[in-house]
Amino acid sequence: MRVWPLPRHFDPARVESVYRVAYQERAGEARAFALEHRVTPAWRDAPRVGLLLIDVQNTFCLPGFELFVGGPSGKGAVLDSVRTCEFLYRNLGRVTQVLATLDTHDAAQIFHPLFWLDAQDRPPQPHTVVSAADVESRRFRPNLALARSLGLDEDFDLDAYALHYVKTLEQVAKYPLVVWPYHAMVGGIGHALVAAVEEAVFFHGVARATRARYELKGSRPLTEHYSVLRPEVLLDHRSRPIGERNDALIETLLRFDVLVIAGQAMSHCVAWTVADLLAEIQRRDPRLAAKVYLMADCTSPVVIPGVVDFSEPADRMFGEFAAAGMRVVSSSDPIESWPGFPA
Repeated sequence: MRVWPLPRHFDPARVESVYRVAYQERAGEARAFALEHRVTPAWRDAPRVGLLLIDVQNTFCLPGFELFVGGPSGKGAVLDSVRTCEFLYRNLGRVTQVLATLDTHDAAQIFHPLFWLDAQDRPPQPHTVVSAADVESRRFRPNLALARSLGLDEDFDLDAYALHYVKTLEQVAKYPLVVWPYHAMVGGIGHALVAAVEEAVFFHGVARATRARYELKGSRPLTEHYSVLRPEVLLDHRSRPIGERNDALIETLLRFDVLVIAGQAMSHCVAWTVADLLAEIQRRDPRLAAKVYLMADCTSPVVIPGVVDFSEPADRMFGEFAAAGMRVVSSSDPIESWPGFPA
């Protein structure tokens, strides 16, 4: 079972930092590393291994940023990122392609404070839960001043849509609408990948002569988009589409012989992405679930001390994924030792 060494530039202590990746220097090191350690081009791989990194961005992964996923330990996403980098470096010659999702928002979205007003015409505080009863009673109502900037039809009833949206969330038994702090703001530092992870992905691409794939999600103003494969709500109150499935990405993911998944947060974007992928697998062929590996030590649930702890729902969902045939594994174990890994 071959394990590649960690490159000299990798420093676990820097994973918590924001820094500029020295691309030209790293490119030279990656080419030299590939020659020294006989790393072959990715196109030769058999089996083909995809690594899906979900929202490994500063906004979720670094303390002090807007929605840091501390998990039960308070250091969750930082340690997850360290292990993710180590996994990619130690399996440099085995991972065929990295696919990274990027949560991508602006201020005027349904889960941000600007979208809502309370009875005193004030935006709600971050982490406020907005229920159907809240909207029906007018405890919270949509900010109608946003309607034109959202590009809506002149006859679009934003009040009716807001009630439809929160009711839909309740009917499909997903999490209720949470007003999150402004986060993953497009063009901002929080939107960027964690620098050490970006560096590892770049190094891998040069060493293996392959191209990473980046998937932006979450820019549609009228719906949340936890899963990269589809928004939370697909139709408006008039049964017209407001979002669509990412069928192209689904096809790409299912073409890999092995699909490894890590990222943030275990209770939200990871859980719903995996749930949507599993639904498609079960529709096509339930045996395909066995090719999906979830690195449980490279993801953490949302825990806001004194406010909410999503650890139990996250563990329950991962248990359901395992029961359906997916494999829950540790990044530190040799990849060939994972159950069912193809020879």
